Amino acid sequence: MIREMKSEDYEQVHALWMTVKGFAIRSIDDSKEGVERFLARNPHTSVVAQEDGRIVGAILCGHDGRRGCLYHVCVASAYRRRGIGTAMVVYAMEALKKEKISKVSLIAFTANDIGNAFWRRIGWTKREDLNYYDFVLNQDNIEAFNQ
Repeated sequence: MIREMKSEDYEQVHALWMTVKGFAIRSIDDSKEGVERFLARNPHTSVVAQEDGRIVGAILCGHDGRRGCLYHVCVASAYRRRGIGTAMVVYAMEALKKEKISKVSLIAFTANDIGNAFWRRIGWTKREDLNYYDFVLNQDNIEAFNQ
């Protein structure tokens, strides 16, 4: 079952994130408070997949009024290759369309072979015409990768 993510889902979503090898989370942005803040700003666009009574997939999805963005797209390894990721992406994109958003982007780590293959397989285009820049405003927001 694919449905809208709620703040009550945080514990299960965070537990899922922690099982994904190579997945990066930030200490502040991905804390319970950070995710609740994100969901309050984007209440209808983030998604979870539930099977067997537990969350097996999740996408944080939001927009700035102009462009949508997908964050933390993941499916538990035992549930991959069954269409769950694609169904979640479609759900999130339909939610963005309802909010009059016309374009969606995402960032995938170059070393994320599984994720990059997924995005190519479902028709997303890798941009070669731009550079992605970051500037850290809060040094306490530490990024850590799951090993």
